Formats: sequence, structure tokens, C-alpha cells
Amino acid sequence: MKDLKNTCRIALVQATPVMFDKAKGLEKTLGLIEDAAKQNAELIVFPELFIPGYPYGMTFGFTVGSRNADGRKDWKVYYDNSILVPGPETEALGKAAKAANAYLSIGVSERVEESATLYNTNIIFNPQGELVYVHRKLKPTGAERVVWGDADKLYFPVVDTPWGNMGSLICWESYMPLARVALYEKGVSIYISPNTNDNDEWLATIRHIAIEGHCYFINSDMYFKRSDYPADLHCPEEIARLNETVCRGGSCIVDPYGHYVTEPVWDKEEIIYADIDMQAVPASRMEFDACGHYSRPDVLKFEFLDE
Repeated sequence: MKDLKNTCRIALVQATPVMFDKAKGLEKTLGLIEDAAKQNAELIVFPELFIPGYPYGMTFGFTVGSRNADGRKDWKVYYDNSILVPGPETEALGKAAKAANAYLSIGVSERVEESATLYNTNIIFNPQGELVYVHRKLKPTGAERVVWGDADKLYFPVVDTPWGNMGSLICWESYMPLARVALYEKGVSIYISPNTNDNDEWLATIRHIAIEGHCYFINSDMYFKRSDYPADLHCPEEIARLNETVCRGGSCIVDPYGHYVTEPVWDKEEIIYADIDMQAVPASRMEFDACGHYSRPDVLKFEFLDE
């Protein structure tokens, strides 16, 4: 590995999105970036789909073979509040990253100029405010497929940082073994996971991945409640069925040995700060380097079919 800067000061933002409202969501995001900058954060990480929120529990009127007009209306509101990448919102986020002099990672619902397809996307800005990274979720999970399309490009990018290569897999992409290998092959030392998983099984997963990749795992989840949904949606019965707390959070940082640097934070908004020891990454790979000395390319082959 190249020489790594000794420490990285991370601000891991566990916060409540402003559901279905990109303008207010952006405003809240910019305020949180300012707060993290005051604590000298060098890397600021937000959860999956923070703008304009994760529509947990909603069907948008889809059933097998049919859909309804009210669901289409709600989907259109979500579509209208998804953002272009690049676009006005990313320009504002880039300026905020530059003012903070920090790398910024955030999950968004992306729409594109060429079609009406949405993508579950993670974007990263460098400290100069440049949009240097766009990763679309390879395969939306389950019923997510009626909202977001499969990634059609931008599969496994990484960002060259002072702390080594940094990349992300979104939520259940991390259950795809070969997707993880793709990041390991690119030498990630910081593995960012924007997600909406607040269960015990996920916590077992993230510790395994940190050990498997001998990298820092940044588990970025959000906290939101039933009352955070807009009151004027056309599916009140779907919202009413949700738990009062829809997503409990659980954001945390795991080191390359599978130990918590910061314990999971539950049931509240919080910016989690940590100074992580980047020299632990090469040190941890002394006896196990998944795509280095512990690989067997003579009997096991991995290749990128399309970048």
C-alpha cells in the first residue's frame, strides 16, 4: 500500500431526513456539515438516501400486475424531490465540503436528465468541493425495485485519499460477495456503507466485513419516526402500520480487526466523531490480505466485466 496519513477524523452523521422535501433536506444537511466542520472533521459521512429520505413501508400502489393512481401521485412527489447529479443540490453540497475542508459522502435519490428512472446513489466530494465519486446501487433490494433502477454504470469507483482508497457499497450490496471483492481488489482502506439496517444480523455482517477486508467499516444509518412522513401522502394506512420508530439507527465504526471504534448509537440523532488509526490497516493485513498474499489467483479468478 502507499503511505497513509496516520489518522482520519470522521464525523458520522446519524440524523433524520426531511422526508420527500429536497429543499429542506439540503438545508438540514448543510447545517450538519457546518456542525461537523467546527469539530475539524476530515471525512463527513451521511446515510443512504438522506435526500429526500428512505420511504420505508410504502408500496406506491404497486401489486403484482397492477398499480393505482394514488400511489403514482406519491411516487411523483418522491421523483420531484430526487436530485440531479450533478445539479443545483450537488453544487451546494460541494461548496459546503469546500468550506468544511473535508471529504463528504452522502446518499441521495438520483434522477437523470435522459429518463425518468431513479437511482439509489452515493456521492462523494473532495475538500476542494469537487464531485469525485458517484456510485449507483447495483440491485435495489426487494420492493425497492419499483422505485429505483439497477445501476447501469458507475459500479465500483474508489477515491484516492490521504488515507488510502475509499469506496462504498449501499445497504444490502454488502451481502453480495463479489461486490465486496471488487472493493477489496481496489485496495479500500475505508469502506463506507450508507444503509437503512437497524437489526442485530447487520451488526454481525459489518464486523465480518471489516475483518474480511481488513479495512475500516463506516456503518452509516439514519434515525426516523412514523411522524416524519409527510401528512399529505395518499397512503395513510401504510404509514399507520409502521412502528412509531421506523429506523433506530445503529451507526458505528468498526476497525480492521472487527472491533468497535465507536459503539452503535440507537434511537437518536447524533454526529459520531472518531479519530481512526490508519496504520492499523496495513498492520492488520500481515497474516491475511484478501487480494494479496492470501489470495490464490492460480485457482480462483476474479475479473471486472464492465467498469
